[in-house]
Amino acid sequence: MALPEKLILVCQSFRLGKEPKGICHKGTEGLGLLQYIEEGILDRGLDVQVATTGCLKQCEKGPILVIQPDNLWFKGVNSEEAIDAILDGLESGEPAAEYLLS
Repeated sequence: MALPEKLILVCQSFRLGKEPKGICHKGTEGLGLLQYIEEGILDRGLDVQVATTGCLKQCEKGPILVIQPDNLWFKGVNSEEAIDAILDGLESGEPAAEYLLS
């Protein structure tokens, strides 16, 4: 199996020995956003792998999503609209500026 072109990291607020902090873990609970990301990748034919992470320490701006190797950090990723904008930007090569974390 070849390595993917890109990797999407989705914060899940996990902190060793502690309760989740912030809102990242809440952003994907019940909404099926991780599944929605996977389906969006497949629908667009993107060569991208999705993985969840521990806390990315941007709690006040979450939920956080990071695209590597581009090192693009996105904030407020808590809706299908946000995910569509980010995946559309990934497909077009123009990051979704309204969600970029600066």
